Amino acid sequence: MLEELDPLIKLAVDIRRNILAGGGPMHVDCEGVLIQNGGCQEDIWGANWISATLTVEYEALINIRPNQQNFSMTIQDPGIR
Repeated sequence: MLEELDPLIKLAVDIRRNILAGGGPMHVDCEGVLIQNGGCQEDIWGANWISATLTVEYEALINIRPNQQNFSMTIQDPGIR
């Protein structure tokens, strides 16, 4: 993934099943793969892997979920992060 997507790789993580999908052009693409393979949308959260700094940003459009008390692109709950 680094060869094609460096410096930022979009991720989606199924926090219930502990499965990560990465490398899609958008977070929703990664989310879709997880859902197609048995995941539930409410368990899947988006993030970015930044290879240059070896850090994760917990920010994605798929994280905006008023029904789960997450009102911004950033994951609010430290337990989910």
